[in-house]
Amino acid sequence: MPTYTPPLRDIRFTFEHIAGLDELAKLDGLTHADLDSSMDVVGEFGRFCVDKLLPTNRPGDVAGSRVVDGRVVTPAGFKEAYAAYFEAGWSSVPFEPGYGGGGFPWLVALAMQEILNSVNMAFALCPLLTQGFIELLTVHGTEQQKQRYLTKLISGEWTGTMNLTEPEAGSDVGALRTRAVKQADGTYRISGTKIFITYGDHDMAENVVHLVLARTPEAPPGTKGISLFIVPATLVDDDGALGERNKVNVVSIEHKMGIHASPTCVLEFDGAVGELVLDEQQGMRGMFTMMNNARLSVGTQGLGLCEAAYQAALQYAKVRTQGRAVGSPAGTSSPIIEHPDVRRMLLTMKAYTEASRALCYFNARQVDLAHHHPDPDARAEAAQLGALLTPLSKAWVTDLANEVTSLGVQVHGGMGFIEETGVAQLYRDARIAAIYEGTNGIQAIDLVLRKVPLRGGAVLTEMVSRMRATAQELAGAPGALASVGSRLADALDTVEEANAWLRRNAEDPDQLLAAATPYLRLLSQVVGGWLLGVEALAASRALSGAPSDDRAFLEAKVATACFYAEHLLPMVEGLIATITSGKEALFATPADAL
Repeated sequence: MPTYTPPLRDIRFTFEHIAGLDELAKLDGLTHADLDSSMDVVGEFGRFCVDKLLPTNRPGDVAGSRVVDGRVVTPAGFKEAYAAYFEAGWSSVPFEPGYGGGGFPWLVALAMQEILNSVNMAFALCPLLTQGFIELLTVHGTEQQKQRYLTKLISGEWTGTMNLTEPEAGSDVGALRTRAVKQADGTYRISGTKIFITYGDHDMAENVVHLVLARTPEAPPGTKGISLFIVPATLVDDDGALGERNKVNVVSIEHKMGIHASPTCVLEFDGAVGELVLDEQQGMRGMFTMMNNARLSVGTQGLGLCEAAYQAALQYAKVRTQGRAVGSPAGTSSPIIEHPDVRRMLLTMKAYTEASRALCYFNARQVDLAHHHPDPDARAEAAQLGALLTPLSKAWVTDLANEVTSLGVQVHGGMGFIEETGVAQLYRDARIAAIYEGTNGIQAIDLVLRKVPLRGGAVLTEMVSRMRATAQELAGAPGALASVGSRLADALDTVEEANAWLRRNAEDPDQLLAAATPYLRLLSQVVGGWLLGVEALAASRALSGAPSDDRAFLEAKVATACFYAEHLLPMVEGLIATITSGKEALFATPADAL
């Protein structure tokens, strides 16, 4: 089985040179979260994860969760691991101090999420859903709702879920049929079936609190008629004490391709007591607060799996001998890391993982600026840039997780196809991330229809200008960095060509929808190359006078950016033809001929 070491050096470098953590720590409410203090938190959390959670990953995958007497039982060790997680206070790190949180930047929480997903994605899903509930309640809850639920959710004593999907209402949420009928006391009775509910029931916390989308009797059809309700699995008294079990029943749990230890529940609400969040028919506004928060975190799930797969493949490639590398003595067998194709796969894994980390952390920086910057214009600017980056973080990074974990299996050869090796689990676990919290196709649609046009297209234009400035700086740098600058400049020309095509076709939705997915890949691929270029410039500057134990790390940063620019960035040349070919080929074959 591969081992895992939290990539603290790279996390710190990304904090410093991409996310500007020390700059964030100058903002009100974040002054305790300087670079060293934040790294202390992340480092200690990394030790906790390796010690307490990594040992549960493989056994949890084998055993899975199960239903016993109508309740979900998690695999052996999960309950104890969650108790240690809760008692250590890890769930509270980024949330409001007024409700028991640690008040650290979201950036720091995201780095912790990366590590958590590297060691055990199935476990990590429980706090992921809870964090979205906390975000929604913080923004939209009444003071009474906050007092009743937030402290328990932030501490981790209770956990939260999100209930959108129904048997006939998946991505088309507006088709849901769950009903909510108002009672004389102001509460509602919720009736209906929800499917694919992550940690919809479990034995790790004393209460599970559901956020449920439902429709009141007189509501109009579609998403405009949807309302949002808090439905605790165990009712909560006015004084916060737990009462009787609510009418929420576990029908079954799904048998899935991966994340076996995470219970994905079918829930039946049989007249369950719920309380309204926001006004009636405002449910989607509230739910998108939770989903947007979750989408960046799902991208970080992909990042965590990329890192785990890369570490496993690198360890294996160093010790596995097979064949004789060119130049090796006759009759010897070489470690496979000496073979060019294995080296290509490892460098691809490394470059994509570091680009993914840079993107997700840079995105998290915008979240923190949008919440904490004193200038309202700066807050708005950061919120818009974060909105543009979120579909890239969610979709590109989870697509890369499929590619990188697949490469991890390939590096292992036949042993990668054997479950005991552990890398097959990473590949299986990764597959869901491109599907949930809005499929990656939906992320691409959101990008071209809503995010590219932000502020009349100015948000995207400003980001392209920033990338151009980096390309020019790289072009003037010594050695290999000049080539990185040239490659980035060429890729940016391709981005501008794609942007011009989108503008010309803005009145034809089918054209935009046909181009959406390849456009998201193109833009993301270039943003990844840009951020690695920024890192390479920082590393190059730091090399002067760097101690010997830092030089290898810094030189690798420059080499990784060069590899990305030469081997991965040129892929955008092929994507532009796909984007500009438009919709015709997609509809040339009748549906019944497919």
